[in-house]
Amino acid sequence: MERSYHGQMSESFVVGILLCLCGGFQDAYTYVCRDKVFANAQTGNIVLLGNHLAQMDWSGAVRYAVPILAFTAGIFVAQKVHFHFGKSEKIHWRQLVLLLEIVVLFAAGFFPAGMSLPANALISFSCAMQVDSFRKIRGNAMATTMCIGNLRSATDLWCAYTETKDKKIRQRSLQYYSFILVFAIGATLGGIVTDAVGVHAVWICCIGLLISFLIMFIQEEVRDFEKLEADQKLQLELGTLADELKDIGREIKRCLGSEKN
Repeated sequence: MERSYHGQMSESFVVGILLCLCGGFQDAYTYVCRDKVFANAQTGNIVLLGNHLAQMDWSGAVRYAVPILAFTAGIFVAQKVHFHFGKSEKIHWRQLVLLLEIVVLFAAGFFPAGMSLPANALISFSCAMQVDSFRKIRGNAMATTMCIGNLRSATDLWCAYTETKDKKIRQRSLQYYSFILVFAIGATLGGIVTDAVGVHAVWICCIGLLISFLIMFIQEEVRDFEKLEADQKLQLELGTLADELKDIGREIKRCLGSEKN
């Protein structure tokens, strides 16, 4: 028996690809024209912050501290949106996050090259909202603004596939690798467009996010055979348990009846 259900497009491949392209684009953008700061990779910013602190280069330290603090604020705001609009029926809370991202990135594009600090803060804020709000693609944990977790998951699954020869595991591994490739394509495009356009290049990401926002009005129909099999297995186990409980009840009654006699 085949069953379908409607899922949110926020976890669909098409939205994941668009977000991943934007994630790679933004990292390249901030590195190329915004003082070599990473919009997404806060680990790198923390390392560089520590390096500037060790050299007592306070202005350099601030350049990396601000994106880190902005990233933290972005996560906080994304969670607030989730808490307050998570049950909204008119619009999905992740769509509100995308709208905020679009506004923030559009504003960042107005800052000239000499004002990279506030621009980097806005972009890191936007990236944080995205990474906190979009965590899965078709049920698989997936990051759209960085690659380290995806690379680990992809390689873990590929190793498991070499041992089990399970095609489903292979498919999941290839999905992770494909999103890493998409991120790299986004970074490549980001570098090319930023070199050509300059600080306004980040507005390209606004287009991708707007398309994602509109796509999320669609309710994706998904045919989930694994979920059906799991439900059937659970029903079978519950039925078996119910039969066992009935047998135990009959045995208790029989024993009680024997004692009375």
